[in-house]
Amino acid sequence: MRPLATRTPYHIFASNVEEAALRQFESALQQPFTLRGALMPDAHSGYALPIGAVVATAGVVVPAWVGYDIGCGLCALPTSFSRTAVQQVAGALFKALYQSIPVGFAHNRADTPWPAAASLPASPFLRQLFGQGGLRQLGSLGSGNHFIEIGHDENDRVWIIVHSGSRALGHAVASHYMRLASPDGKPREGHFGFNVSQRNGRDYLQDLAFCLAFALENRRELARRVETVISRHCHGAGDWSRLINRNHNHAEYAHNLWIHRKGATQAEAGMAGVIPGNMRDGSFIVRGKGHPAALWSSAHGAGRALGRQQARRTLSLADFTTSMQGVVARIEAATLDEAPAAYKDIHQVMAQQHDLVEIVAWVRPILNIKG
Repeated sequence: MRPLATRTPYHIFASNVEEAALRQFESALQQPFTLRGALMPDAHSGYALPIGAVVATAGVVVPAWVGYDIGCGLCALPTSFSRTAVQQVAGALFKALYQSIPVGFAHNRADTPWPAAASLPASPFLRQLFGQGGLRQLGSLGSGNHFIEIGHDENDRVWIIVHSGSRALGHAVASHYMRLASPDGKPREGHFGFNVSQRNGRDYLQDLAFCLAFALENRRELARRVETVISRHCHGAGDWSRLINRNHNHAEYAHNLWIHRKGATQAEAGMAGVIPGNMRDGSFIVRGKGHPAALWSSAHGAGRALGRQQARRTLSLADFTTSMQGVVARIEAATLDEAPAAYKDIHQVMAQQHDLVEIVAWVRPILNIKG
């Protein structure tokens, strides 16, 4: 891998990174307000920043470096449901979950209560936007790589794992502030930022915090609905005192730095986290090691090996079907771009970040829900 043309300190934890992603990372490191950078093992090209990038600045926040799906992340809920019982009714659970949870671009027909929203600070722009159907988005999954998974670990503990974000609300907020940050008033996906002490910077950080809270509440609501569906068929419940939440699209002030994570997970020393692989290989429950060179971060998943269009052109539905034996899921042409072969090998990704996280459990899927 070539050295990058920058004097800004950086560390790359990936063994092979595509040139397009390297150029994006290099460009971000060359900005005058950038202090440090790190690239995670799952890195691949994205918008403005590569997915898997972590960049620290001095007093500047860049909306495009957080991205459109503000607060996208994962929740993992351990439960007392029996693995055997869940496996026996997996087909029924699969159908019931699609009846209980809007997926893709669908929303709920009525508002989902979220009393805490009224007391969260927000700009007038966000407050008006949220009032136009924000509560109908709560408890909806989305599409693409978002998923709900019910799986089991090595000790046969059943887990509910949810990957989703701030839905249309976060996209609209990101577009609004990218427009304000750009020099021509259009939502440019470049290195255009705000001084955190100025009004636009303060407003963005306030609305960012709202979207992070919204994304968390969305994942919690999804997990609640999954728990309810399972409990109709099996005895048990979720252990909500041990819920893990970790998002991977945000900016935060920590270690005297403004740290942007774009498809990267916070991994402070001792911090619990979730790193998903793919529809077949499940997810890893991890504990962070707080590595400073990684800017206290880890990968957010396996990372794509093939773009969506490339996956649809080159992957075989027959191979996809064979690879998913034993997992109840949408295995069809519409989800071919989410086939395991479209992603990097999660086991290699985990090996490349052994200095960043410790594996606590490997949750293998029983069923998978996608939009």
